[in-house]
Amino acid sequence: MTNAVIFDLDDTLYDEIDYCKSGFAAVADFLHNANSSISKESFFNELWNQFRQGNRTHTFNTAFESLGLPFDNNLIRLLVNVYRDHRPNITLPAESRTVLKELKASYKLALLTDGFLPAQKFKVEALGIAPYFSSIIYTEELGRDCWKPSPAGFEKILQQLDVPAGQAVYVADNAAKDFIAPNNLGIAAIQIIRPCRIHTDQPSGPEGTPQNTITALPQLPPILANL
Repeated sequence: MTNAVIFDLDDTLYDEIDYCKSGFAAVADFLHNANSSISKESFFNELWNQFRQGNRTHTFNTAFESLGLPFDNNLIRLLVNVYRDHRPNITLPAESRTVLKELKASYKLALLTDGFLPAQKFKVEALGIAPYFSSIIYTEELGRDCWKPSPAGFEKILQQLDVPAGQAVYVADNAAKDFIAPNNLGIAAIQIIRPCRIHTDQPSGPEGTPQNTITALPQLPPILANL
C-alpha cells in the first residue's frame, strides 16, 4: 500500500527549460544594465542558441566568444551567481497543481530536490507549491555529498513522514541518478518523461531503472492506486 509520494522538482513538476530561459534573461538584463553597449536581446539569443546546441557547461563563455565580447573568469563567476540567485519567472502547470491537490487528500507528499541554493528555494517559492508538502528536503542543505544518488535525502524524508520505504513512491525525471537510491531503499520509482525535458540519459543499469514510466502527471494517480 502506498502512503507517501515523494516528488523531484525540475522537469517533474514543471519544465526546467522555463527556468533556464528565466535565468538567461536575468543574466542578459544584468549585463545590459552594467554595460549598455551590450544588447540584452542579442546576448539572451546567443545564450539560448548555445543551450539548444547542447552547451550546458560553458554557455556564458561561448556566448561571449561568439559575440566577440571580452570576459574573464571573474565575470563568468559573477554571471553564474546572477543566474542562480535570480527570482525566476516560472509558473506551475495547471495539471501539476491539480494532481498535487488530488494526491494531498490521500497521501503524504514530500519534495526532494538537488541543486544550488538559493535557486531551488526560489523555484519552490515562484511555483507556490510548498503548502502541498509535509516535507521538503533541499539536499544542498545536507551537504554536496548528499545530492542524488545519495540515499541521505530519502532517508530523512521517510523519517520525517514516519513512513517505511515500502510504502513510498518517488517520481522524478533523470534516469542517470534519480532512481538508484530509491531502488536500493525499496522505494517504488516512477519516471516522468516530459516532452521538453533537459536530461535524456538512460539508466546506468538495473539499479537505476524505474518500475513505471509516465509522460504526464495526470497519469500518476491511477498508477499509485494500483501499487
